[in-house]
Amino acid sequence: MGLDRAASIEDLRLRAKRRIPRFAFDLVDGGAENERNMHRNVAAFEEVELTPRYMVDVSTINTRATVLGQTFDVPFGMAPIGMLNAFWPGADLTLARLCKAQNMPYAASSASSTTLEQLAEAADGNGWFQLYVSSDADVTEGLIARAEAAGYTTLMVTADVPAAGKRDRDIRNQLAVPFKFTPEVILQCALNPRWALTSLQHGTPNVANYADLLKSATSYAEVQKTLITPGFDWEDLKRLRARWKGRLLVKGILHPQDAGTCAELGCDGIIVSNHGGRQVAFGPPTIEALPAIAKAVAGRMTIILDSGIRRGADVLRAKALGADFTMTGRALAYGVGAGGAAGAQRAFDILQLELIRALGQIGVASFEAVEASQLSTEVTRQFRANV
Repeated sequence: MGLDRAASIEDLRLRAKRRIPRFAFDLVDGGAENERNMHRNVAAFEEVELTPRYMVDVSTINTRATVLGQTFDVPFGMAPIGMLNAFWPGADLTLARLCKAQNMPYAASSASSTTLEQLAEAADGNGWFQLYVSSDADVTEGLIARAEAAGYTTLMVTADVPAAGKRDRDIRNQLAVPFKFTPEVILQCALNPRWALTSLQHGTPNVANYADLLKSATSYAEVQKTLITPGFDWEDLKRLRARWKGRLLVKGILHPQDAGTCAELGCDGIIVSNHGGRQVAFGPPTIEALPAIAKAVAGRMTIILDSGIRRGADVLRAKALGADFTMTGRALAYGVGAGGAAGAQRAFDILQLELIRALGQIGVASFEAVEASQLSTEVTRQFRANV
C-alpha cells in the first residue's frame, strides 16, 4: 500500500511494521507487560460518543487552539518519545520540522536520539522540553540549563517514572542501549534493508542528551538508575517550579488530587497521561481519568491529554470531556516509520482531515467551541455522574 492509499493511522502502522525490524518496531509499538493499558487507551475513546448536529453553517472550520499563551493551527502536538531514531533514522528531526511547518508543538524527550539543542532549532519556537528528573541533581540541573540556553520556554516534567516500566517485548528482543548487534538483530536488519541502509547513513541511535553519562557507565542499568528517581516528590516539584522561570507542565497525572496539588504549587498545566501504556498495565485509560481531573482543576490550569489518540474525533472527545489540548506520539511516529518525512506528513494530514470532518458532523465550526453538550445523552449522564 502506497502512502496515498493509507486511510488511517492504523494503515500507516501496518506499513511501518513491514518496513522496520521487529526489535525497533516493538520499541515504539509495545507497552507494559500484557499491554492491557496501551490497548484500553485506544478502545476507551471509542466508547465516548459525540452527537451529530445538522443545519449548522460549517462551511468554514477553525481548528486553531490557544494553549500556554501560544496559538497553534491544530489542537494536537507531538508527544515526547525516547530513542525514536531507532524506530526510523532521523525521526526526531523529521517530526520537529513537521511541527514547525504545521504550527504545532513538539515535545523533545530527554531520552531523544537527537540533542535538545538540535531539536529546539528544528522546532524553531514550537519546542517544549520533556524532563526526566535524575537521581543525580547535577544531571537534572545540566539538562535544565541546556534547555534554557536552547530557548525552550515550556518545561514538561514527567512524574510517572518512579520505576522503569516492564516492557515484555523489549525483554524478549534483548533490547539494550547502546544497541547490541546479536545474530537475531543482524538477521532482522538484513530482512529490512531500507531501514538498515538508512540507519548506517545516520549512525547508531543513542540517548544523545546523556552522551557523557553513557561513556562513563558500565551498563545501561547504571544509566537507568541515574535517570529514574523513585524519591521524586512534591517538595522536589516545588523546587523545580521555583527553579524554572518559564511555563511548567507536569506529565503523567491520573488522579484529581494530584492535579489539584500541581495547581496549588503554581504549575501552569498538567498532562493527563499514562505514558501511552508503557509504564504500567493496570491503570485507567486517560480519557476515563480526564473528567474527574477536569472538575478538580478546570479554569485553574491548562489540561492536556495524551495516550491513545488515533483519530481526529479523539481530539474532540478529549475536548468535550474537559481537555484544552491534546498530544499524540505513536500516531505521528507510525507515519515516519511508514514513509519518512512524507509519511509523517501523511499522518498529520489524516488526523487533520478527520478532525475537520468530525467538527462538521457535530455542527461546531471551531475546536475551541466544542463542549460537553456535544457528548451523547448517555455519555453526558455518565460524565456528570463521575464528576
